[in-house]
Amino acid sequence: MSAIAETLLGWIAAEQDALVTLLARFVAIPSPNPPGDTRAAAAFLLAQLRAAGVPAELRAAKPDLPNIVATLGTGGPHLVLNGHIDVFPAGPAAGWTRDPFSGAVADGRVHGRGVADMKCGTAAAVATTVLLHRLGAKLPGRLTLTCVSDEETGGTYGAQWLLQSFPDECRGDCMLNGEPTAGTIRFGEKGTLRLIFEISTPGAHAAYTHLSRNAIRVAARLVADLAALESLVGEPPEGVQHAIAAGRGALDAALGAGAGAIMDRVTVSPGVIAGGVKINMLPGDCRLEVDIRLPVGLSHATLMAALSKILRRYPQARMTPVWTHSHEATFSDPAHPMVGILQNAAAGLLGGAPPQPVISLGASDAKHWRDAGVPSFLYGCHPNNMARADEYVDVAEYLHVLRVHALAAAAFLSGQAPFP
Repeated sequence: MSAIAETLLGWIAAEQDALVTLLARFVAIPSPNPPGDTRAAAAFLLAQLRAAGVPAELRAAKPDLPNIVATLGTGGPHLVLNGHIDVFPAGPAAGWTRDPFSGAVADGRVHGRGVADMKCGTAAAVATTVLLHRLGAKLPGRLTLTCVSDEETGGTYGAQWLLQSFPDECRGDCMLNGEPTAGTIRFGEKGTLRLIFEISTPGAHAAYTHLSRNAIRVAARLVADLAALESLVGEPPEGVQHAIAAGRGALDAALGAGAGAIMDRVTVSPGVIAGGVKINMLPGDCRLEVDIRLPVGLSHATLMAALSKILRRYPQARMTPVWTHSHEATFSDPAHPMVGILQNAAAGLLGGAPPQPVISLGASDAKHWRDAGVPSFLYGCHPNNMARADEYVDVAEYLHVLRVHALAAAAFLSGQAPFP
């Protein structure tokens, strides 16, 4: 083990209770988006950084969505750590066995909304920055921490704004993020296309079905036809193809049987349908919201062409893409040195086979760094009840993610593998 790795692991072991408390207190500060006011949670993280002597400040495009930026060192290489502060809304309280924002530490777990997605990873990034700041001159290169407040709604006022407004500070040579990855390394992610369909017909009395098409039935037929898009396939570069094939089993193990099979397939998910006024009135209006995920190698343009053909059969429907919440698929080189560094750190800590690089089924802020030409990678906890009631993270896994991030960051900046 390298001397730097030994030092970092010693500090983490000695300060384990304080590190768990950091995560628990962070989770206990509500930051659901929507509505998106993250000022209290951002202030908490900023105070933790400044108390440790880390030069950190707030940068905000909107007052209620502040972002934290902290930079250590100068020169290169330059590594960026990224995590988001905002989380999903908690949903109905009746589904939770604890207060969604309790931050309770019980049964070897930290509980609460957003602990997996992704306050675990963000707390690990903050703690990593504090630990590397403590190393001081022993660590060459430059480290930038970005904690952003707008990931759950696309990143317009978070990662995207920071990269556009402060590119020299926030781009870096590589980006590492702690979104949930369930024992894998994510080197790319599927694209998103969000669509709204509005179906309009004259409507009528429910008994007079001869006078009008039923807008809800039109929507139902449209949903069935949209499913045909799932037959489309992407054409990723050869290296990505090999990584996808090699990673199918790992993604199944991480997310359940079938996850690996859709890594390179289109998926169509109608998420919202609303129509009708009264049971005995034939509905003249129906609104349909659809989430489509695109594999690497399949573009929005190709999918939009296929959608145009489908819509020709539905003159009653108008389609509106939600471009602010849509994005092309992105990827980085699965053979990038950071992948090897993460594998070395994770396998060295846990033993056994190194984590497999795979394509993420969901979206993250990594897409914005990849758009800027920065290789970007994810390594984080399991998505335990992510976006559902009773979300949690095992304390042991949180500390493991922190150890991997600290060792990987130090290794990237120093050029010295944690486990030679």
